Amino acid sequence: MGDMTNSDFYSKNQRNEANHAGEFGCTLQELRSLMELRGTEAVVKIKETYGETEGLCRHLKTSPTEGLAGTAADLEKRKLIFGKNFIPPKKPKTFLQLVWEALQDVTLIILEIAAIISLGLSFYQPPGEGNEGCGTATGGAEDEGEAEAGWIEGAAILLSVICVVLVTAFNDWSKEKQFRGLQSRIEQEQKFTVVRGGQVIQIPVAEIVVGDIAQVKYGDLLPADGIFIQGNDLKIDESSLTGESDQVRKSVDKDPMLLSGTHVMEGSGRMLVTAVGVNSQTGIIFTLLGAGGEEEEKKDKKGKMQDGNMENSQNKAKQQDGAAAMEMQPLKSAEGGEGDDKDKKKSNMHKKEKSVLQGKLTKLAVQIGKAGLVMSAITVIILVLYFAIDTFVVNKKQWLPECTPVYVQYFVKFFIIGVTVLVVAVPEGLPLAVTISLAYSVKKMMKDNNLVRHLDACETMGNATAICSDKTGTLTTNRMTVVQAYVGDVHYKEIPDPDSVPAKTLDLLVNAIAINSAYTTKILPPEKEGGLPRQVGNKTECGLLGFVLDLKQDYEPVRNLMPEEKLYKVYTFNSVRKSMSTVIKMPDGSFRMYSKGASEIVLKKCSRILNAAGEPRIFRPRDRDEMVKKVIEPMACDGLRTICVAFRDFNSSPEPDWDNENDILSDLTCICVVGIEDPVRPEVPEAIRKCQRAGITVRMVTGDNINTARAIAIKCGIIHPGEDFLCLEGKEFNRRIRNEKGEIEQERIDKIWPKLRVLARSSPTDKHTLVKGIIDSTQVEQRQVVAVTGDGTNDGPALKKADVGFAMGIAGTDVAKEASDIILTDDNFSSIVKAVMWGRNVYDSISKFLQFQLTVNIVAVIVAFTGACITQDSPLKAVQMLWVNLIMDTFASLALATEPPTEALLLRKPYGRNKPLISRTMMKNILGHAVYQLTLIFTLLFVGEKMFKIDSGRNAPLHSPPSEHYTIIFNTFVMMQLFNEINARKIHGERNVFDGIFRNPIFCTIVLGTFAIQIVIVQFGGKPFSCSPLQLDQWMWCVFIGLGELVWGQVIATIPTSRLKFLKEAGRLTEKEEVPEEELNEDVEEIDHAERELRRGQILWFRGLNRIQTQIEVVNTFKSGTSFQGALRRQSSVTSQTQDVTNISSPSHVSLSNALSSPTSTSAAAAGHPRREGIP
Repeated sequence: MGDMTNSDFYSKNQRNEANHAGEFGCTLQELRSLMELRGTEAVVKIKETYGETEGLCRHLKTSPTEGLAGTAADLEKRKLIFGKNFIPPKKPKTFLQLVWEALQDVTLIILEIAAIISLGLSFYQPPGEGNEGCGTATGGAEDEGEAEAGWIEGAAILLSVICVVLVTAFNDWSKEKQFRGLQSRIEQEQKFTVVRGGQVIQIPVAEIVVGDIAQVKYGDLLPADGIFIQGNDLKIDESSLTGESDQVRKSVDKDPMLLSGTHVMEGSGRMLVTAVGVNSQTGIIFTLLGAGGEEEEKKDKKGKMQDGNMENSQNKAKQQDGAAAMEMQPLKSAEGGEGDDKDKKKSNMHKKEKSVLQGKLTKLAVQIGKAGLVMSAITVIILVLYFAIDTFVVNKKQWLPECTPVYVQYFVKFFIIGVTVLVVAVPEGLPLAVTISLAYSVKKMMKDNNLVRHLDACETMGNATAICSDKTGTLTTNRMTVVQAYVGDVHYKEIPDPDSVPAKTLDLLVNAIAINSAYTTKILPPEKEGGLPRQVGNKTECGLLGFVLDLKQDYEPVRNLMPEEKLYKVYTFNSVRKSMSTVIKMPDGSFRMYSKGASEIVLKKCSRILNAAGEPRIFRPRDRDEMVKKVIEPMACDGLRTICVAFRDFNSSPEPDWDNENDILSDLTCICVVGIEDPVRPEVPEAIRKCQRAGITVRMVTGDNINTARAIAIKCGIIHPGEDFLCLEGKEFNRRIRNEKGEIEQERIDKIWPKLRVLARSSPTDKHTLVKGIIDSTQVEQRQVVAVTGDGTNDGPALKKADVGFAMGIAGTDVAKEASDIILTDDNFSSIVKAVMWGRNVYDSISKFLQFQLTVNIVAVIVAFTGACITQDSPLKAVQMLWVNLIMDTFASLALATEPPTEALLLRKPYGRNKPLISRTMMKNILGHAVYQLTLIFTLLFVGEKMFKIDSGRNAPLHSPPSEHYTIIFNTFVMMQLFNEINARKIHGERNVFDGIFRNPIFCTIVLGTFAIQIVIVQFGGKPFSCSPLQLDQWMWCVFIGLGELVWGQVIATIPTSRLKFLKEAGRLTEKEEVPEEELNEDVEEIDHAERELRRGQILWFRGLNRIQTQIEVVNTFKSGTSFQGALRRQSSVTSQTQDVTNISSPSHVSLSNALSSPTSTSAAAAGHPRREGIP
């Protein structure tokens, strides 16, 4: 890794080094090679070269306790020599690249070719005047000037193609820009704690320099490489770099190397930063990737944290599940899934971004495209045949060589007509509409405190059916205050007077709270006069420190006497211990341990308690039970969180075995039990009521005791007295969902989750189990879509598993944010409700657009097709079609996709996963409006010239001037679309289509703008647009017919949808395609073609094996008479990790017992019962 001269960044640094190596005692190169060592090698190397970490600190001119001085000049110099803590992102695509990509569109390419041929032919003058006898239609209408104008059509088509391309490219470009903005916003928000000039301060990650002393704590994502210099119980998850899932224990004398991009899972400490930015381990991997110029992964556009971009190494970690993912990929092509090339290219680009909605849309677009292709082919064939028969058979003309160009020109014209039909039929506005709608929503959601990291999360949120929320900080304000206490045998309902508490007890209490809490937790004076004091750090500890201050004591002097470096041993809080303990050495050499934690857990370990005189007395199990009944349960029923504070003294010799936690954490003496109140946020009950009205079940998953949890749940309105619901503790939940062997069974979960409202004392695994259980459940006809909130490191798995993971922006750890889809910047539950509203709005916007788009498609295709067949020429010309395409695709998607959400969206039930995009009502609207438009256009086409007393435009010769007749048809068509766009604003059959129209300025601008441009096109478009200027009365008729759309809309709304049984819904995801997204996209880039072929072979193997295996299973099952479903379920729960190629290498003796359950097999096997999604 060391020789990375390929990065120019690096060579620049080397030049600097030569000049500056003298200033610091070590060079960039030395530090880099040091960071590549691990474990004991590193310790030895540090000892040999620098003689201890203090030596290294001296070399880097920094102090382990005071940190850097923090002068600007010094920091600049360090940045110059050792680099900045910034990994340069990949260059965004230039506008030209995006234009080039937009040009790859197949239909556009066909049009370009046709236009160029048409252009070429128009300049070609056939020799001699032989073209008199060349065909029927070149009649005398063509004077010299018109012949000159033959090139206009080709040029106009090219011009409109350029327009379409520029618009598409511009949209992509602005989308890209928004992502970059989002990314930088996320990066700026990430701060890290360092010590500078003896002060602990938080600085943006990019400001960290080599030589900084950084404080690391539970839940951090390390922003740079460094060496651990002091701390306790530090465990790191290095899977993102090494792929090892076990947590690595770090210690100063065994393994002090901390690497960027890894997660702190427990403990705390300080590290000396030794490598930043491109020189850190993460940076090195990135530069390698950049140097390799991975084309496919050009756009990993997800808003990732700058140093969390460990995608690539994480992929290695995911290789185990990768086995499953790799199987999935070729399957699509093997079974001939949507093999649309453009699509494949796209799906490679944004693999991660394809959501349920986009899946449905792609499918719909492909179906429509195929239909359009058929129509356009038929159109061309009919035109060519008609012309040939008419010219050569009916009129018995000869094919003369000098006539060839003229005939070719006709054929090109027919071809262009065919292509135009295709252009209009393919709804390329669909992907655009989704993107615009999502991008618009994401931008607006920022204002509602939702920072969306993955675009599709926004739309999935609209389908959410369940929210599993944390309690602390999300439903409550996260301002902990002690309101009750049990000290010296007295239960105080409010804060006791300091004089009434024995002095000994008070002293112990202050010490226990001040020392046994993170020193980063403090209470600072309020920011403005009369405000509440600011709580910094862990909120529960802040509550306890506040209690010390309420007792008129101060914790600062205690901490100054016993600074963090002097703490002898710390057992940090984690979800297993549910307590935190700190050991200190007393002046006489003995040890004292202070402990605090969940009261029922710590009390179990207490054998004594301080009495009213401050002396310890025996505390028996029955005393404990009484205390639980008399003190703890009443506190909990008031919605208080109960914390017990205790201590224990140890002799100095023999020194206790500190690693034997069970012995150490026993025989404690209880000092006091406090009840901490965390008031419910005032806006939460209303938000929860909205959720329930919207058909979303809110469940509370918390680590608190069950009585506290229940009390808060009632205050929030999650449960209402007298309802049928369950409140369970984690233990009980686990007992109910596991069978005798201790395995989790889906049927058992299915019995519980529909009624479960509160899960208390739950561990992160319980949360994950619950989420997975709800998602995998097939009990209800709709698959549940689950949103989860989390803030702790341990919530990562549940956040990842959920359909939408919300991380807390303020209280959340980096790990949680990394696993989430949306970050709540204000940690507030009511922001989740806003997210639901926006999500539903996205869905509705897309449906509105679809309703509008499909009407235009149907009408335009039928008009072009029948017109071409009956009159040998499409009433709508190529350029006009392109203009219609532009308004209906690009502009309409802008207009309809930016409708702001309304509260009414929260009044209906969620759509669920398998709801089709086009409902019956929408189908009724589409067909109804199509009938109106077709009737009028055909009337105009065949009898229009009589109505308006103008020349007929039918059967015009090749280069004849545009007729008023066809212009009226074109104009009427566009007017009807404009007014139908207003109709399309409502999709649930509402009558008032103007409702809230002025709240959407974009919509009004676009409709009026389109109208204005249409006037210009008709009056001044002339030959390029095949338009002839119209009189005022003709205009009036066009607008009047357009207005008829609104009236007709009311007529359609009157017809009850329930009567129209024959209407089909369209655009649903079939079961087959619901492959969990993450499995589709994990390792696409890693597979090359040879491997893919090999894989295909494997898949056929798997399939064969699976068929046999399923049959054997079935036979055995029937023999043994156990339930068929059980067999299938067992079969699908066999992990897919046995799928390594090694099993396949010798197919002769693959044992069937080792069920090679590839994802396909699960679906094959699961044919018996509804498709299970969560393939392990």
